[in-house]
Amino acid sequence: MQTEVPPATGRRPARSWLRRGAAIAAVIIIAAFLLSPPWSVLEKADAVGYAVCHRIDARSFHLAGHQLPLCVRCTGTYLGVMAGLGTFWLRGRRRAVGFPPVTVLAALLGCWALFGIDGLNSYLTLLDAPHVYEPHHLLRVLTGCLNGVALITLVWPVFNFSLWKQTDAQPVIRNLRELGGIIATAWVLALVVYAEPSFLLYPLAIVSTFGVLLMLTLVNAMLVLAVVQQEAMATTWRDAIRPLAVGLALALIEIGILNFVRFNLLPPLPF
Repeated sequence: MQTEVPPATGRRPARSWLRRGAAIAAVIIIAAFLLSPPWSVLEKADAVGYAVCHRIDARSFHLAGHQLPLCVRCTGTYLGVMAGLGTFWLRGRRRAVGFPPVTVLAALLGCWALFGIDGLNSYLTLLDAPHVYEPHHLLRVLTGCLNGVALITLVWPVFNFSLWKQTDAQPVIRNLRELGGIIATAWVLALVVYAEPSFLLYPLAIVSTFGVLLMLTLVNAMLVLAVVQQEAMATTWRDAIRPLAVGLALALIEIGILNFVRFNLLPPLPF
């Protein structure tokens, strides 16, 4: 007795074509960003920074006469992101999905508290309002690093959980000692940029801008995987290329929209 085979619905081929179409569109968008004006690396970095940062000249680092793409605080934030991710990678936490223990989470909350306090105090000075102490670039970049380390520590395990079929259950940070090592690494980078060495203009501009694109890409990739119901499917980095490419393309679209709105629809910053 033969079993009757149900007719094909066409859903799988449709989904396959949708995924391929999204990947092709992502490649086109990324290529358009790379191959269209502004042409120079620094100008492209400035375009990314303009979308996410106030870029007040007096509150930015200047190397070789050029303002870095991000303000001092945002530069610190994304240097912290890169220091955290680099540490996770080197320590074999590339697929770690475990959150840090309670003591580390409490310390991360403390990092955010210091970041918020210094940011609020600095903002009060812009308004000529009473403030606790005079802001300083060194405090801005150091507290920015704390914010970046905290951000990547919480985003990385969620991203891994969304992407990988086989994950690593260990926490991204095991203890306060490891957290201190990451913060120390970020602060070394902060001290380097604080010295404003002219010969590091391009590396620092690229690294901080890459941090912005990285965070947007990770968040967008997680959202895309959730929408298309493809979470926890990747087994190799080759499988991860497509969602990451789509996440990057969405990040570039978002940056373009934010730049358009800020340049054409919002009044100039009053500071």
